[in-house]
Amino acid sequence: MSSYEFLDAQVSQAIVGSDKKTADELRALIKTLNSVMPAMGYEPVSSDQEEFLAREFEERNGISMGLGAVVTSDDFEPWLDEAKQNIDPFYWKRYREHLIRTGLPKDVVIKLDDITDKTLGRMGNPQQGRPFDSKGMVVGHVQSGKTANYTGLICKAADAGYRLIIVIAGIHNNLRNQTQQRIDEGFIGRDTGRMSRAGRSNRRIGVGLSDDRNVPVSLTTTIDDFKKAVATTNKSQIDSYKVPVVLVIKKNYSTLGNLIDWLKENSSHGDEEMISQPMLLIDDEADNASINTKYGKKEVTRINGQIRELLGLFHRSCYVGYTATPFANIFIDPDQENDMWGEDLFPRDFIIGLDAPSNYFGGKRVFIEGIPDDDSEPEFIRYIDDNEDILPLKHKIDHELNELPTSLTDALRVFLVARTIRNLRGQADKHASMLVNASRFTRMQGILRTRLHEVLDDMKNALRVNGAKGAAADLDPEIAELKRVWGGEFSASEFDWPEVRAALYNAVASAKIVEVNSARNDLDYSSAGKQGVTVIAVGGFSLSRGLTLEGLTTTWFLRNTMMYDTLMQMGRWFGYRMGYDDLCRIWMPREAVSWYAHIADATEELHQELRLMESAKATPKQFGLAVKSHPSALMVTARNKLGSGKKTVAVGLSSSFVETARLVSNSEDIQKNRSAARAFISRLREEGYSPEKAETVAGGFLLKTVPVGLIDDFLLAWVNADESITTQIDPLREYIRKREHDELADWDVHIATLKTGGLDTSLGWPIVPITRKIGAFDLERGFMSIGGSKMRVSSRGVERLGIPEKLALEVEAADREARSLPADTKANHPGRIYREVRERPLIALYLVEIKEPKDKHIADHKDFPNKPVIAWAISFPRSASANEKVEYIINTTKQRELFGDPDTDEDEENVDE
Repeated sequence: MSSYEFLDAQVSQAIVGSDKKTADELRALIKTLNSVMPAMGYEPVSSDQEEFLAREFEERNGISMGLGAVVTSDDFEPWLDEAKQNIDPFYWKRYREHLIRTGLPKDVVIKLDDITDKTLGRMGNPQQGRPFDSKGMVVGHVQSGKTANYTGLICKAADAGYRLIIVIAGIHNNLRNQTQQRIDEGFIGRDTGRMSRAGRSNRRIGVGLSDDRNVPVSLTTTIDDFKKAVATTNKSQIDSYKVPVVLVIKKNYSTLGNLIDWLKENSSHGDEEMISQPMLLIDDEADNASINTKYGKKEVTRINGQIRELLGLFHRSCYVGYTATPFANIFIDPDQENDMWGEDLFPRDFIIGLDAPSNYFGGKRVFIEGIPDDDSEPEFIRYIDDNEDILPLKHKIDHELNELPTSLTDALRVFLVARTIRNLRGQADKHASMLVNASRFTRMQGILRTRLHEVLDDMKNALRVNGAKGAAADLDPEIAELKRVWGGEFSASEFDWPEVRAALYNAVASAKIVEVNSARNDLDYSSAGKQGVTVIAVGGFSLSRGLTLEGLTTTWFLRNTMMYDTLMQMGRWFGYRMGYDDLCRIWMPREAVSWYAHIADATEELHQELRLMESAKATPKQFGLAVKSHPSALMVTARNKLGSGKKTVAVGLSSSFVETARLVSNSEDIQKNRSAARAFISRLREEGYSPEKAETVAGGFLLKTVPVGLIDDFLLAWVNADESITTQIDPLREYIRKREHDELADWDVHIATLKTGGLDTSLGWPIVPITRKIGAFDLERGFMSIGGSKMRVSSRGVERLGIPEKLALEVEAADREARSLPADTKANHPGRIYREVRERPLIALYLVEIKEPKDKHIADHKDFPNKPVIAWAISFPRSASANEKVEYIINTTKQRELFGDPDTDEDEENVDE
């Protein structure tokens, strides 16, 4: 443990149970404890590190985390409150102490206590004699602390009486080993890797440091997955059942088969004690490999069948799936059953949504808040647009790579400078990582590692030879390039270039390139001394699910899938970046950014839907049906294994927002849509809705209580791009027609215009067109993607139009409260909060002047429009008949063109499932 870590632990221990300290009191405490460090065998930390630690504690104390939402089956029978008087919380108590000792904010620990109670209380009661078989799901966020959550649940389940606990942890060894280590620290209290070696079985870690009694029996270690021979050797310990038995296994066909065989063999020998014990199965990354993708009633994929068979061996069992990307799980048929494997894994008993703590660096922060509505640069995202000639998105296994794209070399430079700034901030003892995920082939990952090693060596050599020469060092080409990226990315930081340059070599001298895949895993953070590890990790699927890269600061991500679950799980950059989130940068293709923004929106809506379902006392099955019919379902295909041709998808449009972010690009259809808009505006005038009578609002004009017939006529004349899946005209008009005499009889119409600029009257209304960029490559594919990175036509806040001011302020206040934001916080409120209270639907009409993407000349393309084009958006209020659906048609071939194929990695293909 470093001096900084030791002081951190001492401060944490000193403030446990005390009143919240002022800034001066906190700094005085840190200074006092630092002064006595030599008496404890540690060197004092610097004054800069004292201040950084104070800022860390201040940030921790400001962290908040909502309790999440709970959707429960209607046959739920509460049992936990009554049982608590007879439960000794031994394992939970020491885990709670461990979390506080390692710096987790007390508020978060308290709420973790509450959430895990809610989860345990919806599992079967292990003390009851009658059989039970419960199934639930916990929905978190990528890299947001799901492991800590289910470790807490395991501790409480063991206290309550669950005696066999199985954790299925991903499909690769490195993730299983990492999870075992976390269970060692949070539940077992011993280093299982050392326990497996003779004479080294007593090394206490984690929870074992405070109390090492009642050590659970572990049939797996950080070195070895489940082995029948080892389990049989430990049989005498298992039979006693004085302590729980835990296994952390890989989601692998052979491993699961061995475990099932071993359990059956014990049962067949007349020893049914184990099968009679209550069993908890935690399925980490539950949307990966566990889902039955063979939707015929008589077909079941291997791992899905094995999990169901494993559960069926026990008289009392509980399955809890943990995932941040539950889209696939929601698509499980809740009624599917198989004679051999039993009921499928749909979470019929409960679904719990976890709210991320306020300091979580996730999709919302990066892809919604971090991408401005105007054309300015995103805060964290940088674009890869120089790879096609060097490393195409789609390349073969034998592709030759003799150089690196400039953007990748720049990303490496940015990482080295960011590492240096972190050191100057007092974080030299913290790990720093860079992720490079650019190919599904392990061969190519190895070549990338070699090329990056060559480039890194050139940078290190330049710094070693010339880095200490002061201003003259900048004459070295490599150092000049490092100065350039500092100027472009970090010149606004608190350190000027001479300070950064002077510290660069010491900060990055130990930096190394490692490979992480099925062939090798060189990632090792345990080798750090007083300085944290500085590592550039190159890999594929192994870096895409579950594996935590400590101190991830820079990412270069080049993959071609647009599937929801795969994309979000590849987001290893999500997590907690205390003290350096401003230094984080992510390089990715421009199109991928737009889909991440879309998915971030969909994920936020999923959690909101959980909260609404909880308040309505809905069941998991009802929640599943609601999400399944969400417009985003049209883009969720990876787990559905759609064939070629067409498929119809039932979608509900209640409380939904759709817009034409993709438009036709041929001049004939563009003109038809201009004519449709002109006719619409002409009809508005005829009905008395003139510019003079319109209400002037932010972003243009607002017309209220417009008859639905005018909107229907406009939609009927509209030529929709096939690529704009959610704005298919037939299902929209069908939905409207069913409600045209009541809920959707009257509409609000927003005609967008800028305040200043060239006036356009071609539609019969004085409009200053809005400007939007289009995707650089979409014209080649026969359509236009509007809105740059966010792929949005509408500006933020458009859905607020038409809402009475008092009501808008009320729902905004409720949104702040739900997100634990101070009342005076200026927040970007999501459009869905306005849809919930909207009385009339809103249609927004846009005249859009197309701009070229930065650094891309496409104005000479035959389909580039020479005058503004028409786009629109509709915000539907919540319907009284929200369960009614309309049928959308999915052209699966077109869908694959848009979203890519499921991203099967070479690592994944090697997994026997």
